[in-house]
Amino acid sequence: MILRGAAPLFLLLASGCTVATPNADVVTNSEAVAAEQAPSPTPVPTAEPEVVEAAPAPPSAQRLDLGIAIAEAELTQGGWVRGKVPEGTQEAMLGDEVVDFDEDGRFFAAFDRDAPESLLLTAYHRSGRNISLPLAIAPRDWDIERVNVPLRPSGTSEEWWERREPEWLAINEARDRVTGAQGWRQEFIWPVTGRISGRFGRQRIYQGEPGSYHSGLDIAPGNGVPFVSPADGVVVLARTGFSLEGGIVIVDHGAGLNSAFIHLSHLSVAEGDVVKQGQQLGNVGASGRATGPHLHWSLMWKDSRLDPLLFLPPMH
Repeated sequence: MILRGAAPLFLLLASGCTVATPNADVVTNSEAVAAEQAPSPTPVPTAEPEVVEAAPAPPSAQRLDLGIAIAEAELTQGGWVRGKVPEGTQEAMLGDEVVDFDEDGRFFAAFDRDAPESLLLTAYHRSGRNISLPLAIAPRDWDIERVNVPLRPSGTSEEWWERREPEWLAINEARDRVTGAQGWRQEFIWPVTGRISGRFGRQRIYQGEPGSYHSGLDIAPGNGVPFVSPADGVVVLARTGFSLEGGIVIVDHGAGLNSAFIHLSHLSVAEGDVVKQGQQLGNVGASGRATGPHLHWSLMWKDSRLDPLLFLPPMH
């Protein structure tokens, strides 16, 4: 189910979902509207009929917008969703993951490469009601290669890990930073165009034992070609000399969404820089553990790995 580019679709509870309050009656959106439209009671005359105050509307007559609006989405593994939670929402969740939203209720959330076929999007309202929307996540036919050789052990030496651990911690800390960036609202652009040399999700199975899958998109435009930021953001990591990544730049786009670019030959930005969509970040290279010059671009939302191709228009 792909809603990308469609007009906002308001998914109201009247279409089949209900809102439950502990120790209270179940209320549907249609019942709230009906109560609001019921005629007001006729005032009872008093000793001074010229002074008559209307009785306040009962709580059941107060209309609540109980819909979760989906603006656009790629409802598939490695995909994403943008939308709006109802006014008065105090917390939102996608499955077990917290979903951040702005003062207008607008949010971004996404689905891991191995996401289940259904996830529940829930808004917890200040009234005590929980508004839930099940999302059907389409499975993907991943590029899986089965080979009749054993998976080589990935054990590493203590000496190597002494070097790798601070790099690994720096990457994790950078991805966890909250900058307030707003790039998550934008339609992404290609950081660079060229031959696609590696696709997201590709994986080998070694005699029935799965190896790690490819966590990003590889683009090979040629060594030294400049690349740009696909959306607005803040640079949260910009380093060279990492053992696996070589030159690396991570850009936070806000709302838990960030981009990492690795194997760079040159960096054009520094940590803390605020960058605009289309601004140069560096140059393509083959640094770190790479077999040839290319740009490896990975996208993550929280702990979920995403397919960059699902954020992009066709390459021209």
